[in-house]
Amino acid sequence: MILRKWVVVAAAICVAALAGASVYFRPDHAVRVATGYVAHNVCSKTFVSGLDPQAVFAEVSERAGIRRMRRALRFDIDRDARTVDASMLGLFRSRAAFHDGLGCVEQHGQKEPYLLKSDVEALKAKTPPSLPEIAGPAVVEPSDPALKAALDHAFEEPPAPPLRRTKAVVVVHDGKVIAERYATGIGVDTPLLGLSMTKSVVNALIGILTQQGLVTPSMPAPIPEWRGADDPRREIEVEHLMRMTTGLDLDETNSGFDPSSRMFLQNDSAAYAVNTRMIAPLGTRWHYSSPTTQILARIVRDAVGGPEQTLAFAWRELFNPLGMRNVTLEFDGAGTLQGSTYMLASARDWAKFGLLYLNDGVVGGKRILHEDWVDFCAAATLDTDYAAGFWTNRSEHPNAKGRVRLGIPRDAFFASGDLGQRIVIMPSQKLVVVRLGNSVDPTGDIRGLGRLVKEVIAAVQP
Repeated sequence: MILRKWVVVAAAICVAALAGASVYFRPDHAVRVATGYVAHNVCSKTFVSGLDPQAVFAEVSERAGIRRMRRALRFDIDRDARTVDASMLGLFRSRAAFHDGLGCVEQHGQKEPYLLKSDVEALKAKTPPSLPEIAGPAVVEPSDPALKAALDHAFEEPPAPPLRRTKAVVVVHDGKVIAERYATGIGVDTPLLGLSMTKSVVNALIGILTQQGLVTPSMPAPIPEWRGADDPRREIEVEHLMRMTTGLDLDETNSGFDPSSRMFLQNDSAAYAVNTRMIAPLGTRWHYSSPTTQILARIVRDAVGGPEQTLAFAWRELFNPLGMRNVTLEFDGAGTLQGSTYMLASARDWAKFGLLYLNDGVVGGKRILHEDWVDFCAAATLDTDYAAGFWTNRSEHPNAKGRVRLGIPRDAFFASGDLGQRIVIMPSQKLVVVRLGNSVDPTGDIRGLGRLVKEVIAAVQP
């Protein structure tokens, strides 16, 4: 009771003191970001992944920022209604609701979110896979002792926190799974949340549209709100969005007060993102930014004709050809793909996505990404180790050089999500390595990933 009173009083004082201040510093908004994150993640990982909600909540509440308020956080799950509510001692309540085939969507305010009417199972059946299956139904146990040791090391825990909590590792060499392992309760078909690896999937959708002549990186971003004659945003190109060099006021710091965090309080997250001002000259400054990818997701939606068409396009042009069967794309309340964060897929399906880039955008003999797309997307942006929807070792940045020293090859690039979700693509080694987990280490256990990759390379070399 004392804790509850303290939270209520502190929140009231802060809100009153800042009522006339900038929206950037609304404490209630920051708390709602946290409760929304909890509700959405518990919903997705319970109803899509089939994981235990109490275990999910325990892990989610260890994330930096949320960890400080976890004693006050509560969640309620209604399995009949398939909803999850999260609050801080009953205040600042957020709700996420599950819908078959479409995952979870957050509800903001009284307006009901847009719900797609697509039949996902029918979409899966429409287009046969263009690639042979990368493994049979059983878990592929490594036959090489060195590979087994690499997996042992990937799943071992340190004697003290932060824990690594590896959930799945899949190693693909020459197009076949040669080793994989899963945590208890997770299997070859379990969809796992990719977080910002979803940005790389949006990259692929933009790439397919480019190959089809509907979008190009060099075209001005087709955003009606930016078309004013005196609007400097009219010069923003699709590539600037892909490389996060728009100069828009959309920096991401995960503070709860930053523009990226506030985006998740909106039913229409892309509308929020496009209605921001420029704070730096175009193409001269890089800062990580989920909202810029959400703008790309809206460009995909508009290019193909709407929300239902987005889902059909993704299955027809990307998931089905690659043979990705255990995928859930989640959408915001306006019917735009949650392209910055919310795609779930099995570890094998994430590996199949990596194979698209390992194979230079060719699937089953058909080119679905432009012939220079992969190199374009793996090339460093400005003086960073970020590329375009991927992170890259093809850079002089200290982070890239550090990963090379850990054993991740110079030509490698990778999809990356918070808490250590990674798809490492290594063309020189003909390897794709997927690691999924819940590592609250600020680096996402990059040292563990480096060791895994280094040991896998040593094991497969002749």
